[in-house]
Amino acid sequence: MPAEASAYQLAQVNIGRLIAPADTPAVAGFFAELERINALAEASPGFVWRLTGGGNDATDLRPTPDPKVIVNLSVWADAEALFAFVYRSAHTAVMAQRRGWFEPFAGAYQALWWVPAGTRPTIEDALHRLWLIDQFGPSARAFTFKARFPAPGLEGPPIDHHPEPWCVGTA
Repeated sequence: MPAEASAYQLAQVNIGRLIAPADTPAVAGFFAELERINALAEASPGFVWRLTGGGNDATDLRPTPDPKVIVNLSVWADAEALFAFVYRSAHTAVMAQRRGWFEPFAGAYQALWWVPAGTRPTIEDALHRLWLIDQFGPSARAFTFKARFPAPGLEGPPIDHHPEPWCVGTA
């Protein structure tokens, strides 16, 4: 286990605006995959926690006044575990279809940040991290897989995990 994982865990948020209301055929493919992908995440090495609402996902939560905006918020043991799930599992093929279900996002739609082990971030904290990337670019307070900063107390430059160019987390 990397040294980062002992005192800190990695929080992640991704946000998107559906192309149509959640109960319409236009986004039915996304919702058909959701339970399977959430179960895959929970079974993945390094998974710690994910935000849920009234059901087994967070799609009924309203992070913004726009009812078509949905959020995914989770915590992982370390960056390598999250990267493996996002880019090296069955999740990748589903994520590759996102342009069919989500509108292009006008800013950062993914942010990563370190939290003390055991912390469960809020939607407000997650939206703030997206705002930080939009306003200031990646930093130790909010970053992406393209420029992942080390956990607090560890030295070193940002690491580029080399995510696929079509899914680096910013528009």
